[in-house]
Amino acid sequence: MVLLKGFVKPEDQIGMVSMCRQLGKGPGGFYRPSLKNGAKLNLWMMSLGKNWDPTTRSYGPTRPFDGAQAPTIPDVFKMIAQTANSTANEFPQINPDVCIVNYYTNSGKLGLHQDKDESESSLTKGLPFISISIGDTAEFLFGNTRDKDQATKINLESGDILILGGESRLLFHGVSRVKTDTAPSWVKEETGIRPGRINLTFRQY
Repeated sequence: MVLLKGFVKPEDQIGMVSMCRQLGKGPGGFYRPSLKNGAKLNLWMMSLGKNWDPTTRSYGPTRPFDGAQAPTIPDVFKMIAQTANSTANEFPQINPDVCIVNYYTNSGKLGLHQDKDESESSLTKGLPFISISIGDTAEFLFGNTRDKDQATKINLESGDILILGGESRLLFHGVSRVKTDTAPSWVKEETGIRPGRINLTFRQY
């Protein structure tokens, strides 16, 4: 597991927010997903490249509830993720074909979970997932079990990139809270982003 602090340049963060906003308003854009039991997740989500359905925990070309096709991952997004991947040379290089974009309001959170819905080949090889944070700081938890009391806690700030691969690929992880009013002033001024955090997670299916 590698944390690259402040890796995404300010101008790239601004561009990513703008592009996420544009994609999020179109077909296949942001929605509030539900779990199998019908409970709504405490965030807004958009899948790029391939659709990920949290109800069935599977990937497909379209979303079941409206038939919308997953928008294409912008090349500039891929370039930033792959540059980070190369910098953290402990891991194999991926060619991202999935990007899950989550928007957390300041009351947003996500329980401890494993990302294990990718192909058997991807998981067996320990191919990393690459997580980019923009906006307010997230209190991020990770550990070997779903017990949040035993999890390690770190702050993910705007511009940070976290990479989990190899032996850390199946760590349990989640967001316990978003810290209010912690985004850099220039992010808010240049993008008009609402209070909260955008998280982009790249994977190779």
